[in-house]
Amino acid sequence: MNDLLLRTLRGQDTERRPLWIMRQAGRYLPEYRALRERFSFEELCARPDLATEVTLMPLERFPLDAAIVFADIMSPIGALGIDVEFAPGPVINKPLRSAAAIQALPVPDQEEIAPTVLETIRSVKNELADRVPVLGFSGGPWTLAAYLVQGRGGRDFPALRALAADEPGVLADLLERLTDLSVSYLRGQVEAGVDAVQIFETWSGVLSFADWSALVKPHLQNLLEQIGELGVPSILFMQNAPHLLGGMISLPADGFSVDWRVDLSGLRQALGPQKVLQGNLDPAVLLAGPERTSRAARRLLQGVPREGHIVNLGHGILPQTPIESVEALIEAVHDEAQEDRRAVASAGTGG
Repeated sequence: MNDLLLRTLRGQDTERRPLWIMRQAGRYLPEYRALRERFSFEELCARPDLATEVTLMPLERFPLDAAIVFADIMSPIGALGIDVEFAPGPVINKPLRSAAAIQALPVPDQEEIAPTVLETIRSVKNELADRVPVLGFSGGPWTLAAYLVQGRGGRDFPALRALAADEPGVLADLLERLTDLSVSYLRGQVEAGVDAVQIFETWSGVLSFADWSALVKPHLQNLLEQIGELGVPSILFMQNAPHLLGGMISLPADGFSVDWRVDLSGLRQALGPQKVLQGNLDPAVLLAGPERTSRAARRLLQGVPREGHIVNLGHGILPQTPIESVEALIEAVHDEAQEDRRAVASAGTGG
C-alpha cells in the first residue's frame, strides 16, 4: 500500500508529503458530471455501486495518496428518522428546536446507521486492493446540529446560536446524541475497512472562543477520544476558525486541517514538529489555472517543513476547477520529492 498518509499521521518519516483533496470525488470531474446527467445526487449516495464508481474516479485520473468515500455529511441522519432533502445543500423540513423534538429522537443500532455507506466502503476497499488508504468521515456534532436546528445551511446559523443562548441544556442533549451517533457511524466505517477518518466540524467558526470551548469542545473531546480507541488515525477539520486554533490543537486528533485563512507556516513554527498539519491552499487559487496553482503550491511547500505535513486544500475543491490545476498541484508535490532525492544523491557522490 501507498501508506504515506498513514505514516505521516503516525509521526513517521516519509519519502514525500502525502496529498489528497477534500471533495476530490465530485463535481470538478467531467466523468462525474456525465454521471450526474443520469443520476441525482441522492441516487449516487444511495447506490453503493455508483458511490464506489465516484469514489474511484479521481484515483483513476491522478496519483493521489488516499481515497475518500463518496457520501454526504448528513448520511447518518436518516437513522434518527429525519428526512434530508438536497436543494442543493441539505434541507430539514422540520428543524429540531425544542426539548421534546430532541428527546423524541431514537437511539439507532450501529447497523442501522447509513448501511449503504458501509457497503460502499467495503466495495471501495475491494476495488483498490490496498493501493491507497481509504478515508472515512463524519460531521462533527456542532456541524450536524447546525443543519438539524437551522433547517438548512445559512449565514452564521442564527437559530442554532439562539438555541444555545436560550436552552443550553437542550442543545447539550442534542450534541451528546449526535456525538454518540457519529461514534457509532465511524465505528461501522472502521469495521467496514477505512484506514483513517476525518471529522468535518465545519461550522465551529460561527462561535466565539468562549462559547465554542463551553458548548462544542467537550463533545469533540469525547468524540476524538472514542475514535482513538478504534485504532485508526483521525484528522479534525475546522473552517473559518483561526480564533479557535488554540483550543483545536489541544484536542486528541492525530492531524489538524485548517483553511486558507491560517498562516500554516507560522502555525508550524509555533507548534513545532509534533503536530501533524493538513492544508491549506485556497481552493479559489486553482480557478486561476495551472501556472498560478503551481506557484501557490510551491510557496506552500517552501514555507511549511515536509515532516508532519499533509498537502490539501483549505476547503473542498470547487466545481469550476480546471483539471490542469489539479495536475499542477500534484506535480509540484512530486517535483519537490524528486528534487530532494537529487540533492541527497548529489551529496552522496560529493557532487
